[in-house]
Amino acid sequence: MSGILSAIRFFTIVRVPAEDFQPRRLAACAPAAGLLIGLMLACVDAVALRFWSVTAASAIDVVFLTVISGALHLDGLADTADGLGGGRTPEERLRIMKDSRVGAFGVISLILGLVLKFSLFLSLSTQTRGAEALVLFPVVSRWGMVLLAYLSPYARPEGGLGQAMTLGVSPRVLTGSSLSAGALSLLILGVPGLVLFAAAAALVWLGSLYFQRRLGGITGDVLGATNEVLEVLVLAGALILT
Repeated sequence: MSGILSAIRFFTIVRVPAEDFQPRRLAACAPAAGLLIGLMLACVDAVALRFWSVTAASAIDVVFLTVISGALHLDGLADTADGLGGGRTPEERLRIMKDSRVGAFGVISLILGLVLKFSLFLSLSTQTRGAEALVLFPVVSRWGMVLLAYLSPYARPEGGLGQAMTLGVSPRVLTGSSLSAGALSLLILGVPGLVLFAAAAALVWLGSLYFQRRLGGITGDVLGATNEVLEVLVLAGALILT
């Protein structure tokens, strides 16, 4: 239970009582935190649709998803895009990513990511299993960060929050997190859910290879960026499969 509370406190702005940051417990319970986010988002979407148009409800979904996560992963997306787009060497890319200022690549990535989510929410609102997709995608995306942390070394020699995650995800933790995420995928969306789960795993594996080549490993920003990419992937895949 303490691990679930820690994951909720880390992945959301909900200030539940929790112990100090413990990467292993947090990583193991990441899918549970994603499930909570998905359930809240589905409820917000259902209520919004009762009072406003589908377009307005989709915009509210985007705002809620951004707020509930504290824009943590969007910040990682912007920093990662700036580093990969503006640096020529791994060291230069990492230095740019650490800069608190947001550059052109970061702004463009944020705009594209939010526009994609809005359009996908809008399209899923007409699908019979759209609500299930809203519940599922945060589960898979949060689990994807755990898998990436397991597969990848930490890139910064001075350490950081991302390093704690990479060191904290043991084979046992990954197995537990994967079993829970896979089971939730099957329970929520059936066979299409398992297909999306497998597709996310493949993308994370490829991403691990890419980031090791471009950055020498991963950082906390890369984990956040991966979450954002996986959210779009799962939503787009759910739109096709359902």
